[in-house]
Amino acid sequence: MDVKTGFFYFFSAVLLFAAFRVITARNTVHAALYLVLAFFQASAIWLLLKAEFLAISLVLVYVGAVMVLFLFVVMMLDLDTESLRTNFWKHFPVAGLVGAVIALEMAAVLMGGFRPAEPAQGPAAVQAAAAAGGAAAQVSNTKELGKLLYSEYLLPLELAAVLLLLAIIAAIALTLRERKDSKHMDPGMQVRVKAADRLRVVKMPPVVAAPAPVAQPADAATEGKA
Repeated sequence: MDVKTGFFYFFSAVLLFAAFRVITARNTVHAALYLVLAFFQASAIWLLLKAEFLAISLVLVYVGAVMVLFLFVVMMLDLDTESLRTNFWKHFPVAGLVGAVIALEMAAVLMGGFRPAEPAQGPAAVQAAAAAGGAAAQVSNTKELGKLLYSEYLLPLELAAVLLLLAIIAAIALTLRERKDSKHMDPGMQVRVKAADRLRVVKMPPVVAAPAPVAQPADAATEGKA
C-alpha cells in the first residue's frame, strides 16, 4: 500500500466517524462542528482524486458560508434537542433498514467502477496510453470547468445567480418588515442624538433637612403611660 492509498483510508475513516457523530451528538452545535470536519475530510479526498476545484469549493462555500450560517441560526434559536430526541430509538430500526438498503444500492452501482481495466497490449497501445496520460496531466480541471461554465453552461449559470439574488432579496425583505411584536430602533435617530437629550443635570442642595417626627395618636400615648 502506497502513501496515497494510506491517506485515502485515513481520510475516509475520519469522514465516517464525523458523519456518525453528526447524527449521534447530543449538542446541536457539536453536530454542526462534526459536519464541518466531515466536509474537510471529503475535500481532502477530492484533492487526492485531483479534483481541486471541487475541494476548494467545498471548503469555501459549505464550510466558509453555509456552516457558519447554520451555527449562527442554531445558537440564536436555542433549540430544545431533548424533546426532539424522545422518539429517536423508536424509529431507529426503520432508519437503519433504509440506510442499509441505500448503502447496498450505492455499492451495487459504484463497485463496477473500481474494477481494474485490462492493460493494453502491444507497443503502439503502450505509447498511445503514455501520450494520453501525459496530455491529461497537463490539463487543469479548474480551467476546463471554467471554460464549460462560461461557454456551454452560461445560461444555467446566470439563472442560478438570479435565483440566488432573488433568495437574498426575499430574505432581507422578510427580515426588515415591520412587525408589532418586534423591538427595533432607528439607527439614524441614534446617530443624530445629542448629549443634552440623553442626560439632564438636576441641581440639588448639598444638605437635606431631616424629616419632621410624626405625631403619635392620643390613644397610643395613653396606653404607653399605663
